[in-house]
Amino acid sequence: MTLNAVLQHLGFALCLAVLSGLLVRLMIAFPILDHPDHRKAHARPTPKGGGIGIVCAFVVGMLVLYQVAQFARMADRGFVGVIAAAVAIAVVALLDDMRDFRFVVKLAAQTLAALVAIGSGLVVERLALPWIGVVELGWFGPLLTLFWIVACTNAVNFMDGMDGLVGGTVLVVCAGLAYVAQAQGGWFIYAAAVILGGSVLGFLPFNLNPARIFMGDVGSQFLGFILAVLGVAAAELDAGQISFLLMPLLLFALLFDTGFTLLRRAAMGEPLSAPHRTHLYQMAQRSGLGPRQVTAVHGGFVLLHVGLALLFLRLGPAEKPLVILPPLLVQLSWLAYVAHRVRRAGLSWAA
Repeated sequence: MTLNAVLQHLGFALCLAVLSGLLVRLMIAFPILDHPDHRKAHARPTPKGGGIGIVCAFVVGMLVLYQVAQFARMADRGFVGVIAAAVAIAVVALLDDMRDFRFVVKLAAQTLAALVAIGSGLVVERLALPWIGVVELGWFGPLLTLFWIVACTNAVNFMDGMDGLVGGTVLVVCAGLAYVAQAQGGWFIYAAAVILGGSVLGFLPFNLNPARIFMGDVGSQFLGFILAVLGVAAAELDAGQISFLLMPLLLFALLFDTGFTLLRRAAMGEPLSAPHRTHLYQMAQRSGLGPRQVTAVHGGFVLLHVGLALLFLRLGPAEKPLVILPPLLVQLSWLAYVAHRVRRAGLSWAA
């Protein structure tokens, strides 16, 4: 890719950032207020729904891509299906921001959107496992894809509880994914990552601590769904579909925190869909770390993951799945550190 092309793409991303930022400012002027309570970190009513800027800028960018860059988009059926499903999730999530739906309603919407993506042809069909080789998934492929899309959507949504954490993470993920995709010739993934990154860039300055607005479910669920879909699309970058591991690698800190929290709450007999403040990042803040410190730690995590994604390109097929081990060790160390602080502060893990 030439320098001129890169500059053009960055210029387009900045245009989308401006559009996103203008819409976010509109949501601040005409807010959907998020009122504080004992389970939330903020102390005063704060506007939410800033994710509308992200959603609208991304959709505009993808429509432009659809019209002018056919080489960098999916086939019509898949393209239209995925965008329609993403918009549907955003609409339901926006209504949830205003009316506070039950979790089962949100889960149903996410499942339907995932089924639309699967019906559009986005399915993980095979996986390359260490020391085993490529395994055809058969009927298990659609089930794995469904689980991944719903799990990723909720993981990003659950982790959106601290100023700048999810927005900053996703921005770095988009930059890393765009680089990896262009290196492997995945032009749809590259274009979508640039467009999504520009959309998030316009929102992020308003969400840095102290946040002027939150993205809300409309932003976090939308981001989780789009990133999950891009993870499935990345599987097509190689015959063994090893590149499906790219997105779980890039989002590993968010996925680990969510997975550990769900397993811990299930073991403690707590209802998994009930609101709480016991994610690792929340416990870290409650133990005395400032929100900027916790966000900076997660920034370090995602930079490590991007570095490992670049290493991923140079590894052989047998070694690539093992790239998950370093971030797992880092997250286990973070868990031990937070647990130590929680004990020292006399905090309870119970919701």
